[in-house]
Amino acid sequence: MLRTLFQDVQVQSLMLAERQCVYNMLINLMETREAELKGLGADFVFGFVQSMDGERDPRNLLLAFHIAKNIIHRGYDLGKFAEELFEVTSCYFPIDFTPPSNDPHGITREELILVLRDVLSGTPKFAEFLLPLIIEKLDSDVPSAKLDSLQTLTACMLCYEQKDLAEFLDGLWMSLRREVFQTSSEKVESAGLAALTAVTSCLSRSVLNSESEDSLCTFLGAVLKDCKHHLCEPDLKLVWPSAKLLQAACCASNRASHIITAAVMPDLVEQYNSRTQCSHRRTLLEVVQRFTQSVKSGSPTENEENVLSPFRSSLCSLVFSALVETNSSLQVTATAVLASLAHYPGLLLDHDIELAVDHLTRLLLSEEDDKVSLAVVECARQVAELQPTPFITQMIPKLKNFLISEPMLQDGDDLKQKSYHVVRQRCLSALAAVSSQPCVIQESAPLLLDILKATHTGEVCFTGEEIVLTCRSLQKIAEQAKVTEEIGQCFHDLVIPRLLSLALQAALQAEKSPEDHSPLVKEDVLSAMVPVISNSCSRLHPGLASQTASRAVSLFLDGDVSFLPSNSFPSQIRLLKGDSWSLTQLVCLLMACVCSLPRTVAVPQLERLLSELEEMSCTCSHLFSYTSAAKCFAGLVNKIPQGELLDTLLERTMARVSTELDSSSLCGQTQAFTLLIWVAKALLVRYHPLSNALTDKLFSALDDEHLGPLVADGFSMLMSDSYDVLNRNCHADVRIMYRQRFFSENSAKLVKGFNAAPQEKKPNYLKALSNIVNKLPKQVQVTELPALLSLLLEALSCPDQSVQLSTLSCLEPVLADPPPALIQQLEALVTRLTALTGSPSMNVKIASLRCINTLSHFPVHEVLPFRARIIRALAKPLDDKKRLVRREAVLARGEWFLLGSPGGR
Repeated sequence: MLRTLFQDVQVQSLMLAERQCVYNMLINLMETREAELKGLGADFVFGFVQSMDGERDPRNLLLAFHIAKNIIHRGYDLGKFAEELFEVTSCYFPIDFTPPSNDPHGITREELILVLRDVLSGTPKFAEFLLPLIIEKLDSDVPSAKLDSLQTLTACMLCYEQKDLAEFLDGLWMSLRREVFQTSSEKVESAGLAALTAVTSCLSRSVLNSESEDSLCTFLGAVLKDCKHHLCEPDLKLVWPSAKLLQAACCASNRASHIITAAVMPDLVEQYNSRTQCSHRRTLLEVVQRFTQSVKSGSPTENEENVLSPFRSSLCSLVFSALVETNSSLQVTATAVLASLAHYPGLLLDHDIELAVDHLTRLLLSEEDDKVSLAVVECARQVAELQPTPFITQMIPKLKNFLISEPMLQDGDDLKQKSYHVVRQRCLSALAAVSSQPCVIQESAPLLLDILKATHTGEVCFTGEEIVLTCRSLQKIAEQAKVTEEIGQCFHDLVIPRLLSLALQAALQAEKSPEDHSPLVKEDVLSAMVPVISNSCSRLHPGLASQTASRAVSLFLDGDVSFLPSNSFPSQIRLLKGDSWSLTQLVCLLMACVCSLPRTVAVPQLERLLSELEEMSCTCSHLFSYTSAAKCFAGLVNKIPQGELLDTLLERTMARVSTELDSSSLCGQTQAFTLLIWVAKALLVRYHPLSNALTDKLFSALDDEHLGPLVADGFSMLMSDSYDVLNRNCHADVRIMYRQRFFSENSAKLVKGFNAAPQEKKPNYLKALSNIVNKLPKQVQVTELPALLSLLLEALSCPDQSVQLSTLSCLEPVLADPPPALIQQLEALVTRLTALTGSPSMNVKIASLRCINTLSHFPVHEVLPFRARIIRALAKPLDDKKRLVRREAVLARGEWFLLGSPGGR
């Protein structure tokens, strides 16, 4: 059949569909009769070449390229037709195809490029034809052709050997050098560097014998000859291209790293030491940094010396001399070099690491430049992960002395006072950054807890911001610590009990002396403690997690303080009952303990605990306390399995909530609503059937005079991610796409309620709609908003600025691809948007101006009638007192001026 096809059928004289039939027939035969096809030998290849020669249709080319790819990659015999197969496929290289905008076939340029690249780079037999072609195409002025050629060259190096490259190395190097030295495109430059790495790697794989030339040394000799001398001219532009080329070759193999580093590094160190200008030294140091990073991929074998070992002493001297400079750029670069050197085992000796930690500690405590401080903290983080011991023995004790001691500052010295607090905050961040290894955590975590204790007792005066930062440092340690039994035991035995003890001591002190209470009773401090405990508990092993749950429940239900350090508490402590706000607000810490545990961990006395949390939610008058109780209740309900226990609990709770909502007490209604919205969220995120009934109850409350605005705001919380409870980090039962499901089930109800509501209640519905839609993914907004357009336009007229801003943020992505319904509403849309450009809110003005700018991209015949009107309206924001508003007004007005003009759209 094939012989007949190849001999008697002139494929290229057939129509498109018939040619396609031939290619599909060949593909099917290759899948089902490969052995027979290979039995034809090179005749099959020749027949295919004749059939494909002259093909121009992209659909058929894609099929033909796949056939050629199979011939090459599946080991068909090319015989003497390798050049013919190359010629018939390479004539399309590089691909220059742009599909029409209405193309129904979906053939893309990228698809053709990739399959043709697989063909051309699939066999070394094409090397003698392909490499000259690539060198020729690199002379092109078309960036896409250069990019395709370089990427194809890189792909070829995976299967080529030194003998395939030998006669083309000079031409390849000249082309690659030119693309980096004279490039006008970052993509082309990156592709050129990648190709150089691939070529060097290919040469590095060659096996040497006594008679063969060392192609790698010859090639790298040419690279060094053309690039090395530029490194000694740090004030010229050719330094960086030369450095990039050398580094690209350096990272190809360990052998290449040895050759290039041995040739370059002594000159760089000598140049650095001989230069006096900081700009020159910075440039040289940055080049050194790039080299220390580029040799990473060429890491030595176990018994082989590190590439940088011969230069260890000079590199250390260079880094340490830069760290004591006053130039901030030098110091920042030096920290990056130090971090790179630390990643090589054995490169930095013990005394080098100790000296480095001394320098880093000195800079932490004395440096005023923020960039240097950030670089020092990042460097300390990387080095501590590899060499923790010096940080335990040197840095942490010095930071402790600084943090625990009070500064000896004179009154009125505000500048020094401010600088002291900046350094203090930096030290707290550094403590968290270096605490990745268990041995460091066992030193840093107690220090941070000691700081909290010292602020509680008054030994040290920390600002509220610094206390919160201390808690956040503990949180970061809990988040980044590896989940090990040792770390879990540390948090279980030390961190969680001490935090609970300090918070309880502060609460009892505030109860006795309301006027002179500890800073640890502040809501922002307690809120910062919550994620520390939550992250700690969520990562505990099951045994420790069960113990933590038992301890926390016993403390809050029965006042059992036996596990707390500094156990001098009263015997009967009522944390979930009573009138003391300082005690009841500690329920947020109970939430952190029990709501973050894995769902497999049973919470003891669950029914009693839920009963007391419900009571507290409905009766406690302290906002932070009853809100935290409601969140804790919801977090526990979310994890209760479906069944009788959950049904009974929800029935009882909803009866209580309904009673409270119907009461005349405004405070009681607010508390019941808080419990309702959190329980609704707990059920919504897990797709519980009762969630629909609860959301219906929320929608009905939008008409309530007192609760309506609260409910409208509550929908934002209902649709948002919660950072402290009901999230996946806390092991909550959170299903995917619950927001989209909520919207699809309730958007019609919202529209119906809006239409039926009295005029004075309509803003509540608009705010609820805006809060719901604003939390939806952008792609969902674009598809769903046309149906709600009339309400959104109404929302733009709502006096509430938060509703206006939320609605504008929803409209902006829809305006980029307007549906027909939106174009029909242009009059109303333009009227409302131009009115909002005079809003008192800067953010509303900016958002409205961006929307007006996007309107100018609508079909010209639709928006041209509004041109003069909008240009007049945009004159006022041109004189706005805020620069950001003026900038958006200029951009929008410029677009509208161009609309309809001969040189415009």
